[in-house]
Amino acid sequence: MIAPSELHAYGLRAKTASQTLAKASPQAKNTALLGMAERLRARRAEIEAANRADLEAARLGGLSTAKLDRLRLDEKILADLIAGLEQVAAMPDPIGEIEGITTRPNGLQVGRMRIPLGVVGFIYESRPNATVEASALTLKAGNAILLRGGKEAFRSNQVLVEFFRESLSEAGLPEDAVLLVPTTDRAAILEMCHMETLDLLIPRGGKDLIELVRREARMPVLAHAEGVNHLYVDAGADLEMAVRITLNGKVQRPGTCNALEKVLVHAAEAERFLPRLETALTATAVELRGDERARTILPQINPATEADWSTEYLDLILTLKVVDSLEEALEHIARYGSHHTEAICTNHHPHAMRFLREVDASLVLVNASPRFNDGFQLGLGAEIGISTSKLHAYGVMGVRELTTTKWIALGSGQIRE
Repeated sequence: MIAPSELHAYGLRAKTASQTLAKASPQAKNTALLGMAERLRARRAEIEAANRADLEAARLGGLSTAKLDRLRLDEKILADLIAGLEQVAAMPDPIGEIEGITTRPNGLQVGRMRIPLGVVGFIYESRPNATVEASALTLKAGNAILLRGGKEAFRSNQVLVEFFRESLSEAGLPEDAVLLVPTTDRAAILEMCHMETLDLLIPRGGKDLIELVRREARMPVLAHAEGVNHLYVDAGADLEMAVRITLNGKVQRPGTCNALEKVLVHAAEAERFLPRLETALTATAVELRGDERARTILPQINPATEADWSTEYLDLILTLKVVDSLEEALEHIARYGSHHTEAICTNHHPHAMRFLREVDASLVLVNASPRFNDGFQLGLGAEIGISTSKLHAYGVMGVRELTTTKWIALGSGQIRE
């Protein structure tokens, strides 16, 4: 366990780095981002060796298949990280932007200037790709970051942070803009919650972690609730499309927070859709559970309990419910949804627009997979998380969500009467 005084020293180092980084040029930040991308290309063997060691230790420790998938840095994930770094580097730099200038009757020009937050604390589990994404976004936004990753990914995280620090130094920026807490002891989480040097804390992980941080933190927290995500299949929907969306949403990466967990199907389509869906899922090992009406059509599936409707499985389990109307689907989502990701499959434009207006979630989709609730997929290059609270961000958090604004006023000698 790291001593509290040593951990607080890390916070002070990050604070000092953030003060330099806030004044850094866009060119220097982009040079560091592109340098990191090049290191991911050129030194892949080092990353793969560390990740293999993490995966082997996790297997021996009995980590679930879904969590092993989140831990893995395969060729596609590394390629996406490289593309994401390049995409973030290509974005306009938000720092110093002046927004909403208005002129007062006395000629005073008033507006807001976008500025960094300072030091972001990031507490996360399993996902080493989040190390790169979070560091890239905070850097672009002019912030330093203090990372506390999970024990499963500790070797991978050490290598990735080393690469990032090398890239920062090469670009003439302070290495301490990216710092990894050198322990995975859970007590470090509590210490981070109490660190005065952190301007924002972002937890990304299981329900227990989120609740702990929200309860203990002495600084603002941006967090997301569980991804209890629904697809509603409307009357008259394209059923082949609905099957494809369900398959992608549930099977592609079931251990992610944007995976599909529940399907609601209109009674007019249930007898045609549910058997097609079961056939499509036959080779995927997905366990289906259903309400009484779904089990009338698919009697072999397991019955759904009340707890199923509010459970995020993060596994190959999918719960089915037959509803009589769009209104019933909306009511079910309002009761059991987690404000994360909700989707409708429909050919009826008024229903699509009503679903978009009335569903309260960080991303609402029409005729598309919930797996698109992702910073890279939405054009942000990467994400540091998905906020399901509304202050100050709702949904995918990219570069702009890691900044704030200050008021500015431009005068020509005005004084207050």
